[in-house]
This record gives sequence, C-alpha cells and structure tokens, in this order.
Amino acid sequence: MPGVLNGSGTRGRTVQTMASHLVRLTLAALTGILIARTLQPEGRGVYAMIATTGGIAIVLGNLSIGRSQIALWSDPARHRALTGNGLLLGLLSGVGSALVTLAAVTAFTPVPAPELLVVALLAVPFGVAAVNLNGIALLRSRSDLANRGVVVTALVLNLPILVLSAAGELTVAAVIVCWALAISAPFWLLLGALGPRAMRAEAALARRQLALSCRYHPGLVAFHLLLTADVFLLSALVSPAEVGLYTVGTALLTFSRVPGDAVTQVVLPRQTVEDGADARDVTVRVLRLNLALSALSAGALAAVAPLLVPLLYGAAFAGSVAPLLLLAPGMVALSLLRPVEQYLIRLERPMTMTAVAGGALALDLALNLVLIPRWGASGAALAATVSYTAMAAVEIAWFAGTTSTSPRDLLPRPSDLRAALGPTAPVTAPPS
Repeated sequence: MPGVLNGSGTRGRTVQTMASHLVRLTLAALTGILIARTLQPEGRGVYAMIATTGGIAIVLGNLSIGRSQIALWSDPARHRALTGNGLLLGLLSGVGSALVTLAAVTAFTPVPAPELLVVALLAVPFGVAAVNLNGIALLRSRSDLANRGVVVTALVLNLPILVLSAAGELTVAAVIVCWALAISAPFWLLLGALGPRAMRAEAALARRQLALSCRYHPGLVAFHLLLTADVFLLSALVSPAEVGLYTVGTALLTFSRVPGDAVTQVVLPRQTVEDGADARDVTVRVLRLNLALSALSAGALAAVAPLLVPLLYGAAFAGSVAPLLLLAPGMVALSLLRPVEQYLIRLERPMTMTAVAGGALALDLALNLVLIPRWGASGAALAATVSYTAMAAVEIAWFAGTTSTSPRDLLPRPSDLRAALGPTAPVTAPPS
C-alpha cells in the first residue's frame, strides 16, 4: 500500500502547509503574549468571547456547504458550479447568520462590548464565503492557495497588533478590528485566484447542495459548540478572567495539531476518489500518522508548559498550566476527527454523523455544568478531553466496522513516520 505522503510533490505540499500554519500560530502566540500582558486575563477573556461569537456565526452561516462539495466533487462536470455556488451561498447565508447571531446574543447573553460584537459580525459573510472557496481550493489540489490564505490572515491580524503594542495603543477594540479584517482577507485572495472562469452558479445544484448539507449541518454546529461552549460557560459560571486563563492554554496546544492538520488537508483529494478501497487505505494511514504526530507534539508541549507559560505570559497566567495538561490528551483525539470524517462523508449518513456530534456536545455540556463550578478552567479542560475522546472513539469504530479494518491496523508504526519523511515514488495529483 502506498504511503500517505508519496512523492516530493505531495510531501512538499505537506511541508508548505505545516510552514504556513506554523507562521500563523507563531505570530498568534507572539501577539497573544502581548495581548495577555497588556489586557490581563479579563480583557483577554472579553476578546476571546467576541471572537468566539464571530466564529460561531461563521459556522452557523456555512450551512455545511463544504461537505456537499466533498460529496459531489467526484463528477468533474460539477466543479465550476460548485465553485460559483460556494461563493453566492456563502455571502447570502453569512449575512443571515450575522443578523441572527446579533439578535440572539444581545437578547440572551450579556455582552461586555456590544459595539465591538457588531464590528466582528460585519466580517461574517466574507468569512463564510472564504470557507467555501477554501474547500474548493483544497479539492482542486490547490493547497498552495489555501496556505497563502492562512499566511495572509496571520499577517493582517498580527502585524497591526505588534505595531499598536509597540506604540502603547493596544486595546480590546483595536484587537477586534484586526480580527474582523483578518477574517475578511482570505475571501478577496481566494476570489481573485480562482477567478470568474472557474465559477458558474447553478440553481438546481444549489438546491441539491442545500438539501444534502443541511442534513450535515446540525452535526457541524454541534461539533463547533463542542469546541467553544466552554468559553461561554466559564464566563457565565466563573468569570471572564477564567476564560482568559483557559484560552491561553488552548492556544498553546493548537501547535500540537499543526502536523496532523497539514497531512489531513493535503490528502483530502485522495479521500474523494471513486475507488473506495484507495480512500480507505489513505484514511487508515492518515489516522495512524496523525495519532503518532499529535501524541508526540502534545506530549512535548505538556512537558514544557509549567516553565513556558509563566515565562511567556507572566505570573498572572500560571493558572493556565493545569488546563493545558488536562486538555492535551483531548487534542490528540481531536486530530483524528477531521480525517475520519472526510471518509465517513462518503457513506452518506449525515444524520448518524449529526447524532454522534450531538451526543458528544450533550456529554460536554453535562460535564461542564458539573466540573466548571468546582474546578473552573481545569474542569472545562477535563470535560473537553472526555468529550473529544468519546467522539473520536465512536467515529473511528464506525469507520473500522464499515471498512472491516482491524483495530490493530490503526495503531501507529515506525514505517508511517519513515514513509512521511523518506523518499518514495511520486504520486500524480488528482485532476482539478
């Protein structure tokens, strides 16, 4: 069976993807330190709440169009229409989502700075459309374009923050404005690079996409809430300062996902081929490789966290270490979800995927309500690890049962890392 990263082209795209995400995370870590030291835990928590709300609005407005793109991509005749529909559906649903989110949040949740929430939500339509177009770029094996979007986002968000911090003018409002501009920037890059010749809107296909994607969407929303609900619960049950401690720990742990996310992004076209056996083999290799890479990177971060966190963020954030340690195993489980779901979409069982995500969310909320009042950010981290691991276990068991894959085949092997790093025969990229 050929390796996941066969050929210098595939390996080169993986390395480029890792490099772009490392640029983003390194800049984010640097500005995160400045934001934390300047705004302190409470200000850091207010920023996290508003940015998280904007992120939820993007997920709500996305309508899981990306999953319909994956499901329908095997027919080359649909490629232009899927691209055009991704643009138009993204903009229209993004506007609706921003308005609904603004109304819901202001009606039911105390917002520390409502005017800043409005600023963040103005970027939502562009963010939703960018998600759809980014999915098209990956399906076309244009990981270079997706990587440029990552770097552009990082530069637009972080460079102004560095300048403002040096000038002593860094505020919560300034950070939110930078966030909104950064969310919008990839849209213009992707729109210009794909070009009008790659797009053709098609109403009949759009209706088919919506009928399919809306069955996946409750699961995607549930999964995003699984990743973010603890921020709101911490703020409501404890304080914004506890949110600041928690999000510093989670931000550092995102470095552990870079290698696995890079591999997952690059192999997506190989998981959408018509040959189910090939897609299954690629998925097995990716799961093994991601498990090994994420365990090594999360373990390394956990080992240095007791010294690194206070050194970088200051003594006020020493309370971030315990949540980071408790969340590290959950990050390993999280790295397995995206590659296995990219295969499970082939099975056309959207309601089953929705039920799995909904069950994980229900478990997470129940655990958070018990653990957060008792242990604060550490309780939220423990609840997240249990929930992520349960969801990954269920979906991997589903994949293994459907494909007759032995659990032993999913355990990492030294040959997986050697295949990722060593020279192998080239692989031809799928046509765009």
